Amino acid sequence: MAEVVLDRVVKRFGETEVVAGIELTVRDREFCILVGPSGCGKTTTLRMIAGLEEVTAGDIRIGGESVTWKAPRDRDIAMVFQSYALYPHMTVRKNLSFALELHGVAKKEITRRIDEVAAIIGLTPLLERKPRQLSGGQRQRVAVGAALCRQSGVLLFDEPLSNLDAKLRVHMRTELKRLHQQVKSTMVYVTHDQIEAMTMGDRIVIMNGGRICQVGTAMEVYDKPATRFVAGFIGTPPMNFFDGEITAAGVTLPGGVSMPVPRAGLSALAGRKVVFGMRPEHIALRQNGNQHAARVPSTIEVVEPLGHRTILTARTPSGLLQLEAEAMPGLKPGDNADLFFDLSRAHLFDQADECAL
Repeated sequence: MAEVVLDRVVKRFGETEVVAGIELTVRDREFCILVGPSGCGKTTTLRMIAGLEEVTAGDIRIGGESVTWKAPRDRDIAMVFQSYALYPHMTVRKNLSFALELHGVAKKEITRRIDEVAAIIGLTPLLERKPRQLSGGQRQRVAVGAALCRQSGVLLFDEPLSNLDAKLRVHMRTELKRLHQQVKSTMVYVTHDQIEAMTMGDRIVIMNGGRICQVGTAMEVYDKPATRFVAGFIGTPPMNFFDGEITAAGVTLPGGVSMPVPRAGLSALAGRKVVFGMRPEHIALRQNGNQHAARVPSTIEVVEPLGHRTILTARTPSGLLQLEAEAMPGLKPGDNADLFFDLSRAHLFDQADECAL
């Protein structure tokens, strides 16, 4: 068992609290992603799991055993850093074996582990090269391979793809997900990239301001965001937001736009100030027979063609918004267009605490 439990973990630097009593259980053999904006506490949390940052309060357990005050070498973890952390004067084989030699692993066992890991992640032809002879993606695979050779119960990743170009990041996302399916280790992965989080993790932990905002699968946090922050952070382009007020007929937005949101019990909250949210892909240029579609007039301001889809920025009586069309609709800036909001996919958040209603 390599379950990781954070029990009311706090981290302060002087008077500044950067991790505020978080509680989280990473299941055995789970691929768990910590995601959030810069300064949200995700990397500090990872470093506390690794033992590289001292815990101010709370307890960290790995495999049911408290490791809060244990040295990193005694925690049954391996870590992959953003900078790769390779020895430039050593070959790939030596980089993979170095930590094992320090731990007194037998030479025959070291050879077996290296050959096994190299075959899994495609390093076999590169074992006698040095890091300067490798591409960025190959260096990243060496760093991952060195962690795998340790055969630790928990693998920790600190934004390992941020130094790679866009095309290589996409490739390495697939490689890491495939790797997890093969080695079945518990993995905790930190990133600021919500696309990485959505595509790779079994579960996503969304952090902000040193706190956990929501934990769930990619589709759970996408379809049912717990807060306005989660709704705006997850999804590209981001969700559109408008301040509004609940009425007996639904929600009224600025400019007198009425949205008859089909939600049971909504009329009982009449007069409540809310934030109305709608994802760009749930706004269409045609009604398409949707009985919950609300028509809103608009003027197109920006057209961004992306090949298989087009991002449009439009001005409505309630303000600017973005929508996503499947293909180039033939519109140009200055054109008028009726937009149809799929109100069955609308999101409502309380204006005061920004929690979902």
